[in-house]
Amino acid sequence: MEWRELDLGNCSVAATLRLIGDRWTLLILREVFAGLHRFDEIAEHLGVSRRVLTERLGQLVGAGLLERRSYQEAGRRARQEYHLTAPAQDLQWILAALLRYGDTHLGGPEGPPAVLNHAGCGGQVHVELRCSCGQEVSSSEVEPITGPGAVSMSP
Repeated sequence: MEWRELDLGNCSVAATLRLIGDRWTLLILREVFAGLHRFDEIAEHLGVSRRVLTERLGQLVGAGLLERRSYQEAGRRARQEYHLTAPAQDLQWILAALLRYGDTHLGGPEGPPAVLNHAGCGGQVHVELRCSCGQEVSSSEVEPITGPGAVSMSP
């Protein structure tokens, strides 16, 4: 079966974009990855409206990407923090790839505004395409082929 014959109804890229393809959703995930967990700090740092943030946080919780955890400061009412779930942790490489693209193609001469460091050794973390044989692969060497879940458009 050739690529043009595929029924894209079960496309993994499309399914992921339905989950996280909104601009605010990715930026909220970026904030939580960076350690901001409270509604007010996320809203202030992003400059997003409270309505939009409430809606997107609800969607992320509903999708199982964030979980709510209660906290309470002395003398104040209980509130919720937002923390990444294991499936959300698996999205970190997507944000890292967007960061790399932005730094490479959209960044200024002063250098990147943020870098990703390995907490273990302090080295810089980067995203790369790597074959199961262990070899790094350039994008021109990647060839999409049909997989076991492919469905043909024709009956």
